Amino acid sequence: MGLMSARKLKKRRRKFRWKDIKYKVRKKGLYAKSDPLEGKSQAKGIVIEKVQKEAKQPNSAMRKCCRVQLTKNSKMVTAFIPGNLAQKFIDEHDEVIIERIGGKQGKSKGDIPGVRFQVIKVNDQPLARLVKGKIEKGRR
Repeated sequence: MGLMSARKLKKRRRKFRWKDIKYKVRKKGLYAKSDPLEGKSQAKGIVIEKVQKEAKQPNSAMRKCCRVQLTKNSKMVTAFIPGNLAQKFIDEHDEVIIERIGGKQGKSKGDIPGVRFQVIKVNDQPLARLVKGKIEKGRR
């Protein structure tokens, strides 16, 4: 390079930064546009069906999940059901509140592929207290 070439180097670097996928996604705000919760931490939805996801290697387990249709924008997401035998307390057409699991950079956490959310409430009853047996499931 040479003397007085800083402007050209800077201009070239600015141009080629757009080839970097992570830079492009960050600058255009693409994650926020495609986010089902629209930037919020929690959302309400209706359980469509209960499903089981197979855990990633080296684990071999069937993780209990459910398909939830969000009430605010009708998008479908898969939510993990935490707790031992907690899937018994969730039926189809129940109203649930989901939140982000908290994996790195909005991706899935642990060995559950493609699941970024978890259930925290069922019919306005906390799922953790239902599992422990502190309260009974509310009728709707």
